[in-house]
Amino acid sequence: MKKYIAFLLFGALALTACNDALELRDNGTTDMSQVFSDANKTRGYLNSCYNYITGTQVRAGSFTDDAYDAQTISPGTKFDYWNNQTLNASNFGSYNYDGDPWGHYFQGIRKCNVFLDNIEGATANISDARRAAFSAQAKVLRAYYYLQLVKRFGAVPLITSDLGASHDYSTDTRASVKDVIEQILKDCDEAIATPDSDDFAFVPANTAQTNMMNKAIAHAIRAEAAVYAVSPLFADCGFDKQQALTVAADALAQLLSHDFSLFTQTSEKYPNAYQAYFMYNGNDQRSVDKETIYSCSQVAVWSSCGVPIVAGTSTAGSCPTQELVDAYEMANGQPVLNLTKPYNDESHLQPNYNAGSGYNEAKPYEGRDPRFYSTVFYNMSKRGNAYVNTYVGGTSGLDRTNIRYTCTGYYMRKYASDASNRNTNQDGYQRLMRLADVYMNFAEVAYQVQGDAYKSVAGVNMSAADAVNAIRNRAGMPDLPANLSLADFEARYRNERRIEFALEQDRFFSLRRWKAVETAKQLTGMRITQSGGNYTYERFAFEPRQTADAKYCLYPINTGEANKMTAILGEGNGWQNPGW
Repeated sequence: MKKYIAFLLFGALALTACNDALELRDNGTTDMSQVFSDANKTRGYLNSCYNYITGTQVRAGSFTDDAYDAQTISPGTKFDYWNNQTLNASNFGSYNYDGDPWGHYFQGIRKCNVFLDNIEGATANISDARRAAFSAQAKVLRAYYYLQLVKRFGAVPLITSDLGASHDYSTDTRASVKDVIEQILKDCDEAIATPDSDDFAFVPANTAQTNMMNKAIAHAIRAEAAVYAVSPLFADCGFDKQQALTVAADALAQLLSHDFSLFTQTSEKYPNAYQAYFMYNGNDQRSVDKETIYSCSQVAVWSSCGVPIVAGTSTAGSCPTQELVDAYEMANGQPVLNLTKPYNDESHLQPNYNAGSGYNEAKPYEGRDPRFYSTVFYNMSKRGNAYVNTYVGGTSGLDRTNIRYTCTGYYMRKYASDASNRNTNQDGYQRLMRLADVYMNFAEVAYQVQGDAYKSVAGVNMSAADAVNAIRNRAGMPDLPANLSLADFEARYRNERRIEFALEQDRFFSLRRWKAVETAKQLTGMRITQSGGNYTYERFAFEPRQTADAKYCLYPINTGEANKMTAILGEGNGWQNPGW
């Protein structure tokens, strides 16, 4: 029993190709005294602690109300299950956005614990400065892994040392969210206090250190932890809200004072900085891109979320919903819909338009937020020299029976290059962390804690509205009105966050943090018909999504793990999340 639980919680001591310096025994393990008596093996073990960082998925929007996936029509796919089935604790990991990451992140935590338990007493020829830097890296990694667990599971076991194979795991309990967040902040604070060196500084010193843990990443983790500490999901966790505000403000202030700034570079090809940002490779040693905190790899939208006029496209993938399109304001800063009640019916077929916005139902795609044109292919938009005709019967027309064609009337444009095809991929790059995240996280904490969106926060000399306006201004949008009520500001803030991070993984977790998963239940598309050069627009509804229930705010703990602990500790032991 203990062996099973230990494996599930912490995993085996898996060593990958990046750890070639470690000499493994026949059973796949290595003696720790050998590892930490050799400088190369010590560095190799630290490298192995990085193996549990996971990037984002290009089709993340398909698990939110931002997109409905074309492959939902394929029985047995995760998109079919996510939209049409009811998941349970046993099959959740097979069809969820990022699987069942419980064991995955705990394996990473165990590796960090082993490293931290051994690095100080290591007999390897390593300078004191390098030991401190290596320790700081491991602490930031552990903080990152625990943040990922809290976001998904809430309360989790808090383990900060290597317990070993003989530990009695039946005595373990789930620590409170407050305690876990405090540990996350403690790890980050200790790492930040470490003197700068070639192995740990505010930003990477050279290309070989790209995505190595650093102080900027630690600050981004702190800001996100603060958001969760005061979120509706964990509002009763007991974390000091003023402390959360201080943390979020300090994180933003520190990044800004260390030359981080929103990306503003444009070009003839990409005249809007927002679109240009996602097409730019962030691994440029901050020569141009000073927004990216942690970059990810290049994507291939042309194939996995492509337009059928491009040869070799495998599927339309994440097709933006009408709800996402409705969320984009007019260029004058006016919302298209009444954000407090966007629809007058449960099927979302009767939009509640914002009078005076300037929106024209006969020309629905004119005069919108510039980010709309950078994110969505709509009817008669252009990909290179070709038109994307999404009207019924068009070359890229609506077809809910073919995975290569849009099922909503829209295609994903974010990250997509007009030049990409099966012979060359020139699509853009995802980011795991960027300055825009920290701006928005600060804003979310500030307005919730202060009860005022326009009150400046000490330490950063900025209000929640100021932070949101910085994001809007970069995209070419005007400031928010200066007299919004707190409820109206929250509606505008949440909509702004949706737009800025459209089709990224942010909304998947934001809906959960806000306890708003049920708002993503109903999705719609736009059926367009052409007659004599004129277009008729008709909204249509999909069947309500079955995975938009309140219990989905938290992941279930693996059934086997929960059942084993229940057998040991008895019913009501708290080893399963509500509703599962």
